[in-house]
Amino acid sequence: MYFKRIKGFPILLCAFILSACVTSQTPQEVQKMREMPTLVEIPNAIFYMGSSQPEREAAYHIDEQAYKSNITHEQGWYEYELPLQEKRVHRFFITKTPITNYQYAAFINDTHHAAPDVDVVDWDSYGVSDTFESTRKYAWGPQGYPTGRENHPVVLVDYFDAQAYAKWLSVKTGKYWRLPTETEWEVAARGLDGRAYPWGNSFNPSKANTADLGPHDTLPVGSFPAGASPFGVLDMAGQVYEWTSTPGEKGRMTVKGGAWDDLGCGVCRAAARHHRHAEMKHTLIGFRLVQEIDN
Repeated sequence: MYFKRIKGFPILLCAFILSACVTSQTPQEVQKMREMPTLVEIPNAIFYMGSSQPEREAAYHIDEQAYKSNITHEQGWYEYELPLQEKRVHRFFITKTPITNYQYAAFINDTHHAAPDVDVVDWDSYGVSDTFESTRKYAWGPQGYPTGRENHPVVLVDYFDAQAYAKWLSVKTGKYWRLPTETEWEVAARGLDGRAYPWGNSFNPSKANTADLGPHDTLPVGSFPAGASPFGVLDMAGQVYEWTSTPGEKGRMTVKGGAWDDLGCGVCRAAARHHRHAEMKHTLIGFRLVQEIDN
């Protein structure tokens, strides 16, 4: 009765209480919240995975227009894709974006795991066109991640680095974190209807970080909200390739998603897949994680 006679007091009281709750958080608690990846729930579902031959031919065609050559067709980039098929997945959580430098730094600081970097001998052994010098802006130094890149996806991490981060996060949170399987990654990227890209069946360079519009570099995660998948997962096309737990050919691991230096972008389709050595540390490869749910 007393509250009813003081107009607006309950609202002010609630606001005061909420404000007190927020300001009562210690800097350490706020930091821990920033270090935790945001999760998106993927439901139990049956979805379309893989690609049809017409989809692959269309991908080669847009690549040819972009590269002014048929090099991707000659090299058979999309011949390793799974055939279009129905797949069932059980409910799980997936990180909304790739893991960032800031999030990865908590792991490095806590465990003293080797920081993201690559040496010149290993880099040259990859046989890529980019120079070793081009990797230096992504490499971590004594002070940690490169200045101004805290919200960029962490790169120069191999499959085993990603696994180590997942194991550390599992211990820290009491939840089971791991790399997604290719199946889990693909349903999170394309939803249930078999679309080629997270947003639909046609590539749109304004919805992804690719070389079509630049800047030919990583960007802060979540920079393309219009490119979200049907479940609201971001950066599933372009930005960086992402490690999965699915083995590929010749002892390699499957990476998905395309990257910031790709044109076209046939390789950014959800069905596209490349296989990379598990020890590869590249400026084009990062990762995101899955958190398992008891089903």
